[in-house]
Amino acid sequence: MIIQSGSRTDIPAFYSEWFANRLKEGYVYVRNPYNMTYITKYDLNPAVVDLICFCSKNPKPMLEHLELLKPYGKYFYVTITGYGRDIEPRVPDSMEVATTFKRLSEFAGVDSMGWRYDPIFLDEKYTRDYHLEQFEKIARALDGYTETAVISFIDLYQKVKKNFPEAKAVERADRLYLGEHMAKIAREHGMVLRPCSEGTELERFGADCSGCMTQPIYEKAIHNTMVFPKNKGARSSCACYLGGDIGMYNTCLHMCRYCYANYDEKTVMANHANHDPKSPLLIGNVRPEDEIHEAEQKSWIDGQMKLVF
Repeated sequence: MIIQSGSRTDIPAFYSEWFANRLKEGYVYVRNPYNMTYITKYDLNPAVVDLICFCSKNPKPMLEHLELLKPYGKYFYVTITGYGRDIEPRVPDSMEVATTFKRLSEFAGVDSMGWRYDPIFLDEKYTRDYHLEQFEKIARALDGYTETAVISFIDLYQKVKKNFPEAKAVERADRLYLGEHMAKIAREHGMVLRPCSEGTELERFGADCSGCMTQPIYEKAIHNTMVFPKNKGARSSCACYLGGDIGMYNTCLHMCRYCYANYDEKTVMANHANHDPKSPLLIGNVRPEDEIHEAEQKSWIDGQMKLVF
């Protein structure tokens, strides 16, 4: 099976010690975000966990724990954008994150690395030219360390509207312009542009619109074929397979203006104050009223080695 660590929070950036402890103890507890007394227990034995997928804006704290990841398949999506502290107040400089990206690529391999430049929005400061300049700068820095560049345009979820009311959807003409030029830049640096949940409008420019967390991507990362159970994507427009997510909403300290996973800073800080690195739960500990349910887990690898040419 696949363990997903990053669609609800940034575990590598803020909870790497906790995650390392979970790997050492061999299991993790996850609260259901819609039923907070329902806890799922996931076994972290490499015999049943085929791959762990990370999504992070700053995976540097994970570097000291890489030895623990050696028995697992892994995939790292690292988000590196050109935004300033007005948008991403606690995210390190893009070139600093690029340096960490390259160290991870040397450890995990090019097939296990993806770069995300998203979400893209436009305003008077962050113009089309600004984005293309930053995209080129980062692509040049990552040349040879990944073959995947993912982009997406901002989605105006309710939490985004609340925390970033001035944000506007990107018009189709701007999406096409940016998509065409970013696809070209990506190719020049050995990467395929993969729009995330953006339909097929960028296919004409050579973009791969099949998804960014799909079975072929995971199989290429572990160099083996897998038999996936039927699964519905995170959104109707999404073809990706997210796996069992061990994160929790309202816990990411980056506090990006466009974040869909945080309600507000007060809630995030209150949750973070309740974090115990030794607990099997990301936030808090098991309570008397909680019910613990063991997840049904098995390896999805079918034993057919995947050769990459």
